[in-house]
Amino acid sequence: MTEVIKTGSLKGRTLFITGASRGIGLAIALRAAKDGANVAIAAKTTEPHPKLAGTIYTAAEAIEKAGGRALPIVVDVREEAVVEAAVQQTVDAFGGLDILVNNASAISLTGTLETPMKRYDLMHQINTRGTYLCSQKCLPHLLKSENPHILNLSPPLSMEERWFSPHVAYTMAKFGMSMCVLGMAGEFRKKGVAVNALWPRTAIDTDAMNVITGPELRKKCRKVEIMADAAHVILTRPSRECTGNFFIDDEVLRTAGLHEFSRYRHPGTAETDLIPDFFV
Repeated sequence: MTEVIKTGSLKGRTLFITGASRGIGLAIALRAAKDGANVAIAAKTTEPHPKLAGTIYTAAEAIEKAGGRALPIVVDVREEAVVEAAVQQTVDAFGGLDILVNNASAISLTGTLETPMKRYDLMHQINTRGTYLCSQKCLPHLLKSENPHILNLSPPLSMEERWFSPHVAYTMAKFGMSMCVLGMAGEFRKKGVAVNALWPRTAIDTDAMNVITGPELRKKCRKVEIMADAAHVILTRPSRECTGNFFIDDEVLRTAGLHEFSRYRHPGTAETDLIPDFFV
């Protein structure tokens, strides 16, 4: 008997998702679209990338096909005026804003001597600063929602050497996103805005992962749907009862009644073959 994930619905809710033209961001958008949600696709890609599939327009088409309403917006999360205008455009189009998913991220798994400062700056501008900026611009509207959520795709905070030493700059940038969770959850708890983090137990099969690891390791990654399903569970919970958490995808799904995860593995791949994530 197939296990059913116990979750609520995002029907009629409005989501602003950064980096939603592909990968995990798009998967979260598509899961919300199945409920009949409104999704603002806030991303930079308007023309196909030679190595990464998807644009904001192909994402919008997929979201509409899945049953949602889509608003593709060209957004560079490093630009304050652009983010502010995109958030207002979303509110004008859908009448409000209920959920922000800070998914946009830059990655470079390089050591200190191998990380150019240009790359360091990019990771911090997109990951930490972009998350803070998008949260700041969305919060005035989220405060008007009945069940407001901010979800950052970032790892649990753990100040241990092993998480930093392989790639100091990247860890700092991702932990910056998680520090936003820690601080903003406390800052907005009494006002009813949930602020949480979500991170995968294993590597996730995305085009970006393919670029980093090569196609031979993709079979040892879980599918993006596990992150989408976990996000859906979190985002449908009452915001006043679910904040300040650093969630791991399969742990969330276990609390929602799922205990067998083969649906998220590639055929022929055993659970023991999966690649653990960088921060788990």
